[in-house]
Amino acid sequence: MNPAALFGRSRDGDPGLLPDPRLGSPMPWVIAIVIALTVIAAASGLGLRNAASRASADLNGGVTVQIISAAPAARNQQADAALALLGRTPGVAGAQRVAQDQLDTLLAPWLGTRPGDSIDDLPIPALIDVRLDGAATPDRVKALQDAIAAVAPAARVDAQAAWLTPVFRAIATLQWLAGGLIALLTLATIAAVVLAARNALAGQRETIEIVHMLGGTDAQIARVFQRTAAMEAAAGGTIGLIAGVVAIVVLSQQFSALGSGMVAGAVLGWSDWVLIAAIPLCGVVLAVLTARLTVLSALRRML
Repeated sequence: MNPAALFGRSRDGDPGLLPDPRLGSPMPWVIAIVIALTVIAAASGLGLRNAASRASADLNGGVTVQIISAAPAARNQQADAALALLGRTPGVAGAQRVAQDQLDTLLAPWLGTRPGDSIDDLPIPALIDVRLDGAATPDRVKALQDAIAAVAPAARVDAQAAWLTPVFRAIATLQWLAGGLIALLTLATIAAVVLAARNALAGQRETIEIVHMLGGTDAQIARVFQRTAAMEAAAGGTIGLIAGVVAIVVLSQQFSALGSGMVAGAVLGWSDWVLIAAIPLCGVVLAVLTARLTVLSALRRML
């Protein structure tokens, strides 16, 4: 006796009592929605991780020296002295003063300046971009501050990574949020499969009793429901993956138009795409295991 002949499609093509998986049933579409949301959440978390890692690596050895003086002549003199000192300071890989035209470009939207205007008459600090040969630890920043203070009393030294600490914390929070969303979607998938399996069992209770009397085992019956769950999950997972990837591409194009350096660092690598492609496979495995455990548990209670 083959339980599949009773529950599914028999070898001669006659329909069985348990209909074959089809897109007309709600289960594939529920799984497709869950997979699509999971793909988007996973891609967001991975992109945020990459952006934070690249930004942290770029700023790890970065230090900014500001010459805060309202007098343009004193500001320029101290900036030149600080730049000369940095050029002979051990541990400094490079130092470069931010050009005046770059400052004009950066501050024009905020100060309302026009092309050709000068900001020398404004109390804008002179900026020196410094790269250390290692991490900009608090001790190294303090030592650099003390050294520069001797030739530029109006100088202020800051680690560039410290400016983005709130941003890194916000990114970490969003990553945890993405992980929590994936966990909730996993629970939703399990709940959906459990409900579908229980409904199918309730509708086939009499048939199951006949199969038991004919010598069919619980494992044989469970395999029939596993097959249905696997095919529905595979169909829904494929649709969800395609929808999720399309959404990722659209969102990436929208964010790339911002032109932000940190946003540009949120690029998914090949290993990230492998993880995303594995999400539907994990959904199929989860659906099959959930269906099997649910059916076996229900069959034990029916005996």
